[in-house]
Amino acid sequence: MGNLIKVLSRDIDNNAGNFFLDFESAEASRSEKELWEKVDEVLKEARLVLEQLQAYAGAGEEIRLAIQSPASEGVQERAWAAVLPLVAKLKRFYQFSHKLGEVKIVFPFCHRQRVMAVRLEKGLRWLLGALTDPEAPATQHLEKKQALARQLALILHFTLRFDELKMTIPAIQNDFSYYRRTISRMRINNIGGDADAEVTNEMANRMSLFYASATPMLKTLSDATSKFVSDNPDIPIENTTDCLSTMASVCKVMLETPEYRSRFSNEETLSLCLRVMVGVIILYDHVHPAGAFVKTSNIDMKGCIRVLREQPASSVEGLLDALRYTTKHLNDEATPKHIRNMLSVH
Repeated sequence: MGNLIKVLSRDIDNNAGNFFLDFESAEASRSEKELWEKVDEVLKEARLVLEQLQAYAGAGEEIRLAIQSPASEGVQERAWAAVLPLVAKLKRFYQFSHKLGEVKIVFPFCHRQRVMAVRLEKGLRWLLGALTDPEAPATQHLEKKQALARQLALILHFTLRFDELKMTIPAIQNDFSYYRRTISRMRINNIGGDADAEVTNEMANRMSLFYASATPMLKTLSDATSKFVSDNPDIPIENTTDCLSTMASVCKVMLETPEYRSRFSNEETLSLCLRVMVGVIILYDHVHPAGAFVKTSNIDMKGCIRVLREQPASSVEGLLDALRYTTKHLNDEATPKHIRNMLSVH
């Protein structure tokens, strides 16, 4: 399959989107190995986060009983004991999205080297650095650095999957709200709230804002992409938007071309392609001054939405919602009416 992929990778049309990206088994070259290994550590943690989120059951019954029996010390203690480990999980999810430790890594930029101090967020920015080298177009980067493109795809896949799961688990908000109310009462009554707290009051405020968002991980990545652009003024913004729009085109072509889809050996690759396509559209819309929906956009929005609409509704409704509610420019006057109509809820 490797030789076939190389042949297909050279089959690039004028739209820079008609080639096959190996999201299943692309391997890093020697020059990419250091960066690949750094990002792989982030992705290993991402997989654990998803497993824990999928297994999140909540403490709804214990909280319900505690609210019904406020005078029962035993019932209150059982609810508290059920909520504490869940809040510890929510704290880990939040911390994963915002790793505060900065990591320095050297990027090869053709004949020059550049040291960047970056911070899931940091994984994204590492990859954008490697895929937006000003000395080569986006298509060449994605063609030649398929292992890194695959890792960018996996970060986007995780991001949208996390947000899809989070939206189906109302227990997250309920558990954390109960935790904050209980801690507040303990502090007021002077019975050791600070000592028993799983998170500080300041962190609790930040976590509340994070989980209040419909798509918290996507917001984190959108902010990180915007920050990457602002922190690197010597990299033209077009390099970043070209990388994102090319990935959107590649995903669209692979999804709508039977010859390419037949090369997916894993059913999950279809879902990954769909999430990556939507993810890069949203990042593009946050970074490009005019957004992704205008007629002059480098992304074929009509074609991308059509591809989504052709999938089973149950598998893409969350992705369509992400385009409806987490993009910046959908409701701008410059957005063509037919695009808004295609994204309207039927």
